[in-house]
Amino acid sequence: MKKKVLFVCTHNAGRSQMAEGYLNARYGDRYRGFSAGTAPGTLNPPAVRAMAEIGIDISGHRVKDLAEFDEQEMDYLVAVCEGGICPFFPRAKEEIHREFPDPSTLTGTEEEIMAGVRRIRDEITAWIDEMFGGT
Repeated sequence: MKKKVLFVCTHNAGRSQMAEGYLNARYGDRYRGFSAGTAPGTLNPPAVRAMAEIGIDISGHRVKDLAEFDEQEMDYLVAVCEGGICPFFPRAKEEIHREFPDPSTLTGTEEEIMAGVRRIRDEITAWIDEMFGGT
């Protein structure tokens, strides 16, 4: 049986969406990734583009409120939010807090923003490889 992993950030727009997409694409034989936000926004277009660059299509993802998962048990809750503001989710067997920068706060030219989103994507994917790749 696949272990269930719920990635949570504030808006469920970038970080948690990239993490969900990567986990399912790379380790979908062992894990089922989900994502949600405490204050859902809209899917971050640069995050969608950055994932497409590595062959993962998250363009069909939708943002979800954490409340959608209230009745579901998860093996892991991974809070990717910054600043220690993280949700409480009582139905997770294990909680992990791993901060990643928020792509929606990046400023500059489109090229500079994309470079920042790529860095965040690469941090997230490297961490997932380290955390979930060997188990």
